Amino acid sequence: MDLFETSQPELPSESRSAPLADRMRPRTLDEFVGQRAILSEGTPLRAMIEKDQLRSLILWGPPGTGKTSLAHIIAHETRARFVPFSAVVAGIKEIKEVIARAAEEQRYSEQRTLLFIDEIHRFNKAQQDAFLPHVENGTIVLIGATTENPSFEVNAPLLSRSQVFVLSWLNADELKTIVQRALEDHERGIADLSPNVEPDALDALVDYGNGDARRALNLLEFVATSTEPDVNGRRPITAERVRQAAQRKVLSYDKSGDEHYNIISAFHKSLRGSDPDAALYWLARMLEAGEDPLYIARRMVRFASEDVGNADPQALSVTIAARDAFHFLGSPEGELALAQAAIYLATAPKSNAAYVALDQARSEVRKSGHLPVPMHIRNAPTGLMKDLGYGAGYQYDHDAEDHYAGQEFLPERLKGQKYYTPTEYGFERKIKERLAWWERRKRKGDS
Repeated sequence: MDLFETSQPELPSESRSAPLADRMRPRTLDEFVGQRAILSEGTPLRAMIEKDQLRSLILWGPPGTGKTSLAHIIAHETRARFVPFSAVVAGIKEIKEVIARAAEEQRYSEQRTLLFIDEIHRFNKAQQDAFLPHVENGTIVLIGATTENPSFEVNAPLLSRSQVFVLSWLNADELKTIVQRALEDHERGIADLSPNVEPDALDALVDYGNGDARRALNLLEFVATSTEPDVNGRRPITAERVRQAAQRKVLSYDKSGDEHYNIISAFHKSLRGSDPDAALYWLARMLEAGEDPLYIARRMVRFASEDVGNADPQALSVTIAARDAFHFLGSPEGELALAQAAIYLATAPKSNAAYVALDQARSEVRKSGHLPVPMHIRNAPTGLMKDLGYGAGYQYDHDAEDHYAGQEFLPERLKGQKYYTPTEYGFERKIKERLAWWERRKRKGDS
């Protein structure tokens, strides 16, 4: 039997040497735990499976939420020939081989081939394009599994030929059900090890699983097999044993992936929404997951100008100081400076007036092009330039009454144009008052 030859989808491994998470894979839809939003009675995906109306799918979700198990179940329920295919180790040569075999099966036995591609986001554009005509003509039914946002990682033509289903982290009750099944199952689980799991230990397993069934089951197996039986032949599994085995909860966070952008977005929006508690939580999530603290500092420097601006000009100084403090102190001491800056930004008055003003000014430049600089504000370092009128009529503001001459500095075509509109919040209220006073002086001088 070659690499791709399998007439039936593989059920969970019967080998006791296989990892517990692999042995405990659900075999039917009724055994499947979680993902009720896409698999409960009456949902389109469940109806498609039960009616054997198979079509290409992309399963997008975090690790350990059932993507691979669901693909196995779909193939088994629909009696399709199941071919697992890893984007990590396969290339164009292997793709051509599996397509040729699928066409052969379709021609001679009329059996459909369900090609399951794990981590489909790891295929490049050329590899993904290789599947397109065969998905289109029905030679294969493709199910791709990915932890990354398919909008960015799957080619648009392939995405348009597939239905995307989103899987979510498992909740605590769902994880508890999965762990409990493994504890009670003599055939595939660890019931034969006679584990005696305290209620607090079960809660700890669920907590350290953190929404990931594979992680919870791997931890359970490690704790159970590394615990010696007591005089009664039972293996006492306590919360402390679980904590010792887990060491530290693993947080889902890929510095270049979708969750990275989700969490930095949550941090930014918490700052903008003036919620210091939420900002600190998301800051801690990033730090605990190993994010580069200087990346966080850069985001806060940007925020200081984009969302606080001149409502509190000190915000920019605070964030630059936090960055410098981290450079000086390093981790973990320097992280306190980041927390201080985050609290300052969250509680500062907010204004995006500078951000909007620059956007409008740049839009004007793109629209009107390179308008000439007014003659009176041109530089005139030579006699020739002065003779041509460069700098003629310029009024030195420090010599004017109240240090304000009320000149026009925009190109003639844009005279009177306004881009910056200060808000009523924080220091910008003072700026608004100054601009209004200068405008009145200017009108008085023009009259």
